[in-house]
Amino acid sequence: MRYSLQAAYAKAAQVRLAIFDVDGVLTDGSIYIGEQGEEYKAFYARDGLGMKLLQASGVELAIITGRDTPVVDHRMRALGVNHVFQGKAEKLPVLLALCEQLKIAPEQVAYIGDDVNDLPVLRTVGLPMAVADAHSLLADHVCWQTQARGGRGAVREMCELIMDAQGTLSAQLARYTEA
Repeated sequence: MRYSLQAAYAKAAQVRLAIFDVDGVLTDGSIYIGEQGEEYKAFYARDGLGMKLLQASGVELAIITGRDTPVVDHRMRALGVNHVFQGKAEKLPVLLALCEQLKIAPEQVAYIGDDVNDLPVLRTVGLPMAVADAHSLLADHVCWQTQARGGRGAVREMCELIMDAQGTLSAQLARYTEA
């Protein structure tokens, strides 16, 4: 299904909601477990800033993940992400309910995933994306695959592609580059 950059930009221009998987997308997929069973994840700061910039440009943000961990709630609160769905083995019903709640058509949604459990959502949204190191089966179901790996800048690429397509990237970056 891979589209040209021009086609991906056309789809990105319509995005009103960006949804992210967590393990393998916002993180590199590693799960660290302490002696007491506590779970740790490493998030990439540049991905977080990309999410904040995208949100500031007017795009709603959400996560849908199969695992349920307090560290994800903590990170999403820090980023100002209000739509956090954890412990969701079936992601498609969550996507459809969120679209209905926000009055956004699935065609106006971007989703980035990394593994086969993301396929039902990827086949439904307008801008399906995968991280560079995603499972090979996703390649036939996404219109864009990032250059960066999950947890290492893939989310930032997605956010900047959407903002660039919508004409908001320069203004968001200018907040930091202009004196």
